[in-house]
Amino acid sequence: MSNNTIAVKKANFQKEVMDSSIPVVIDFWAPWCGPCRSIGPILEEMAGKHEGDVKVVKVNVDEEPSLAQQFEVRGIPTLAVVQQGEVTSTEVGFRGRDALVSLFDQLAG
Repeated sequence: MSNNTIAVKKANFQKEVMDSSIPVVIDFWAPWCGPCRSIGPILEEMAGKHEGDVKVVKVNVDEEPSLAQQFEVRGIPTLAVVQQGEVTSTEVGFRGRDALVSLFDQLAG
């Protein structure tokens, strides 16, 4: 994981996600998930491009099953968008680069 994304655990979830003043994209993933590894570099790029406007956090579902359960994650990768403490959208499965660029551009305003 690079400097553009934040590894989130239950201990820092409230601060990094729910209390964030900017939109947060949560990447629910696991190291053994091929599509998760494919989407990772795109999320890193988008996080860097939109630094200060959109935050990207990563939740390893193997290490934090309670967070995955809280967000009703049924498959990975799952991307959830949280704005002002509320989940505004959830997408399950690999999303192509164009879809992610569009999502981040929309969130950044």
